[in-house]
This record gives sequence, structure tokens and C-alpha cells, in this order.
Amino acid sequence: MNAAKDLTHLLSNETFDLDLFVQSSPDMICIAGYDGFFKKINPAVSKTLGYTQDELLSKPINEFVYLEDKAATNESRESIKRSVPLINFENRYLTKSGDIVWLSWTSIGIEEQQLVFAIAKNITHKKRLEEDRNLLLTNLTKTNNELKQLAYTTAHDLRSPVNSLLSIFSIIDEQTVDNEEVVELLSILKKSTENLRNTLNNYVDVLIQKKSLNIEVSEVSLTESFNTVQRLLRSLIIDTKTEITSDFKRADVINFNKAYLDSIFLNLLSNSIKYAKPNTYPKISLHSEKVNGIVKLIFKDEGLGFDMEKVQGRIFGFNQTFHDNKDSKGIGLYLVHNHLTSLGGHIDIDSRINEGATFTITFKA
Repeated sequence: MNAAKDLTHLLSNETFDLDLFVQSSPDMICIAGYDGFFKKINPAVSKTLGYTQDELLSKPINEFVYLEDKAATNESRESIKRSVPLINFENRYLTKSGDIVWLSWTSIGIEEQQLVFAIAKNITHKKRLEEDRNLLLTNLTKTNNELKQLAYTTAHDLRSPVNSLLSIFSIIDEQTVDNEEVVELLSILKKSTENLRNTLNNYVDVLIQKKSLNIEVSEVSLTESFNTVQRLLRSLIIDTKTEITSDFKRADVINFNKAYLDSIFLNLLSNSIKYAKPNTYPKISLHSEKVNGIVKLIFKDEGLGFDMEKVQGRIFGFNQTFHDNKDSKGIGLYLVHNHLTSLGGHIDIDSRINEGATFTITFKA
């Protein structure tokens, strides 16, 4: 409303040179009659629409309006006649070359003179940016839904062969096996398969919750979650002679999603083992701390590290790989970041080439 009042005040000023204002303004300025014809326009109108001044003054204004916007434009014009100022009304016009331009109008009617004074800005560029953004959001939403469906299907379908393995283990009588190493191996395989089944079940539950935008959050223990993941990766840890130290005494319980926390530990731990420096045994340390009521988890390894100048901004991106490894899929850190940010947390990294990486995870208070 302020714009309309300012314009009314300006027009009522006796010293105001209307012709100079109309001609020199970079915006589209026009005076129209209640009969629906332009009475006076500035050069910006002709420049924007591509018609000469004579062409614009000789035809009803509605002939230049885009077909789908004619009805709304007529309604707005009737409102102006009822002394209702028009503020930021948007409609489309067709240029002489057939292009569509978007205009944003501020108009007021002067009933005594049966005239409408209007200012319009060309917002075509803004509208195109909005269309591009909406298209991008549509495509991202479609891709995200497809990825969710793929993740759900994969997690769901993998449970069948896992359950089959557990069925096989259940019919094996370990007492009939004479070799103690074989018995221990069978026990490890059975336990690992059970953990895998539980992990898959948790993933399916989380995906279902996420589909309904209701991710379950409860009190979970960092110690218990990390121990679960260590058991799951026991064979890998033993084979690679990985040295792990952990200390969660300062802060052990957090409000988080259990499956997400297991996934964070699983991806960080497996990545650190996978990307250890050649000819060295992986070394990993973890500890938690509580600062001003906020729990932080610091995860540090002594692996290959990252060139932060090169990977900054991409480190947690989807399908981003930074080392030559045939098993690299670029998913692990993306999942870690996604799990944290979806529940209000965040993750930072400090790293140098061949000096390892330190991940600082901050959980939502």
C-alpha cells in the first residue's frame, strides 16, 4: 500500500513534471483509460513489448495480454475502478515477436479522470529462475524417491538370502565338528549373519519411518552401538590387524536413531580400514565429549587422508570417490552426513594427505 500512496502523492504534487517522469523512468510507466486503452506510455513499454507507440495506443490493452491471463487481468482492472490499488500484480504479455514476458504491476485509479496510473517491472528473468528451480526440485524429488525405493527394495530383498544362511547354520550341529577352529569360524559366521539381518531389518524400519516423515529418536548408547558394529566387522578388524581405542565415558547416551548411529559407526570404521596407508596397520581412535550440553564424537584415523583444498564441498556428496579403490562407491560419507543432518546434527572434517582424518560429529542437543 505504501507504493500506491507514494505514487498518489507524487502525482498530486503541482511541481511534478509527469512527462519527464514517464519518459525517463527505466520501469514501464503507462497511463490507461477506464475504457481499456493505453493513453500514454514511456519508451520502456515499447522496448519491452516490441511494438511501436502507435501500435500500443491503437489497440485494447487486453489484446497484448497472454490468453491465459486475460480473465485475471480484467478482474484486476475492475478492482482498480472500485478504487482498490493494485500491488505487485503479476501477469504475462505477448511481445510482437511472440515471446512471453512476465510483468509485475503497481497501479492506482483516478476516478475523477477515469484514468489508471501504473508502473510495471519486467520479472521474466526471475520467473525463469523460479521455473528452473521448480524443475530441479521436481527432478531431485523424483530421483530421491527412486533412491529410497531402491534402498528399500535392496534391504528388503537381501533379508531372504540372509535368513536362508541362518537356517543353514541352525541345522549344523557344532558338536559333531571335531575341529575347534571350524567351530569358532561357524560361530563367527553365524553371529555376523545375525547382525547383518538385524541391520537390514533396522534399515527397512528406518526407510518406512522416513517415508512417513517420522524418524524414531530415542536414547541410545554410543558404547553399545559401537560394540555392535565392531562385532559385525570382527573378521575385517582381525584380518587387517586394526588397532582401535575408544572412550565414551564423558558422554555415552544421546537422543538419536539407533539404526542411523550403527550406520555412522559402520561407515566411518570400514572406510578408515579400507583407506589405511599402504604397508601399515589401521589405527583408529574415538572419544566423546560434552560441551555446553552438546555431545560431540571425535573419530580419528591415520589413513590416506584428503586434500581438503580439492575435495572441499564434495567430501559428503553422493557418489563422490577420492582414492583409487575398486570397492569405492562414494556412498559411505554421504550416508553419514545424511543421517546426521536429517536429525539436526552436523559433521566436520580436518584432514591432510597421508596424515589421516579427524571427523567431529555434533549431535543435536
